[in-house]
Amino acid sequence: MYGGDEVSAIVIDLGSHTCKAGYAGEDAPKAVFPSVVGAIDQMDVDETAITEKNSGSAVDSKNIVKTLDSDKAKGKRKLFVGSQSLGFRRDHMDVLSPLKDGVIADWEIADCIWDHAFRECLLVDPKEHPMLLAEPSSNTQQQRERTAELMFEKYKVPALFLAKNAVLTSFASGRATALVVDSGGGSTTVAPVHDGYVLQKAVASSPIGGEFLTDCLLKSLESKGMMIKPRYAFKRKETRPGEYQTVDLDFPNTTESYKLYSQRVIASDIKECVCRAPDTPYDESSYSNIPMTPYELPDGQTIEIGADRFKIPDVLFNPSLAQTIPGMENFAEIAPSVRGLPQMVIESINKCDVDIRRELFSSILLAGGTASMQQLKERLEKDLLEESPQAARVKVLASGNATERRFSVWIGGSILASLGSFQQMWFSKSEYEEHGASYIQRKCP
Repeated sequence: MYGGDEVSAIVIDLGSHTCKAGYAGEDAPKAVFPSVVGAIDQMDVDETAITEKNSGSAVDSKNIVKTLDSDKAKGKRKLFVGSQSLGFRRDHMDVLSPLKDGVIADWEIADCIWDHAFRECLLVDPKEHPMLLAEPSSNTQQQRERTAELMFEKYKVPALFLAKNAVLTSFASGRATALVVDSGGGSTTVAPVHDGYVLQKAVASSPIGGEFLTDCLLKSLESKGMMIKPRYAFKRKETRPGEYQTVDLDFPNTTESYKLYSQRVIASDIKECVCRAPDTPYDESSYSNIPMTPYELPDGQTIEIGADRFKIPDVLFNPSLAQTIPGMENFAEIAPSVRGLPQMVIESINKCDVDIRRELFSSILLAGGTASMQQLKERLEKDLLEESPQAARVKVLASGNATERRFSVWIGGSILASLGSFQQMWFSKSEYEEHGASYIQRKCP
């Protein structure tokens, strides 16, 4: 038992694209920042560091940079967390993600991100607040125990709970049973939830998420000769009031991963602005004479985007389209096994018990950033109506505004952690000390 009603719990959702953190009981996360970090290996930059020390002091005070010098097995590397310190270009800085296939692979980075969330964003002492962490449905027991260990041993939290993403999404919409289609940055997962539990055997997932679509768009634009200049590669000078001249800057020491990260930031904004799911499956001929939509890039050039507005989102429904995009050849190996959204939904429902299929068909919930694409809900509903059994009443639900849809996992966590009836569910520090980390399997199903 944990009697922590007086202080509000902290809810953290470490997603594949952004990390959401905030207080339970609030309706949106206080802090949202990228879940990638900049890393500089101290080995190869020791000699350049001396010159940077002299010139870089003014920069450091502007960009509040949090560095953690952890001289662990990884060798010394300096990590930069948060959108502000990532936005600042540094020599030899690589952009790394703590996650691989949705689960944590690099614990040092994950630790850094959590630390940043507590200390820099929420300004709380983790010793004083119970912690609710969202986890993917695919999390293993080993992962959960390690998370518990880190939270109790390093951050000394008074209580912890690990809740599944899909369950939190269904709570956010006030349901205990639903089919959750969570399309985030790194992947798309379809998970049936019944009475607040994920039906593990029927979970379907595919590697196509927002970042994959962003890469498709980037490659497609590059193949048409539109190069996206990262924000750090130029500066704009005002020649006459209102008129700008772009001056290219050259930084030979920028890593490839940082350049790609900077281009992805821009491409994902283009995607969010102009893309929308087509009403019918995409084919070249019918979309060849579509009107162009203009988009102004940060360096002042305006590009026109035509058929790609519909082609890119359609990759979600028909993954084989990605192979027609120049530069996406490496996708060809996994392409045959990747299924479109409607197929994943039907497949997942068919693996469930016959008695709940009908209920799942009528409550398909969309969650995640990619799922808030315009017209996606209508298109998914239309495709499912064609493929589902006649008796099924197909209803795709998505909350009205994009904020709720993007943060539905976090919002569900916020609702759950602030419920009075939930307070007895916490895995408390005293229980951890008595039973050890493996007890998490019993406390958090």
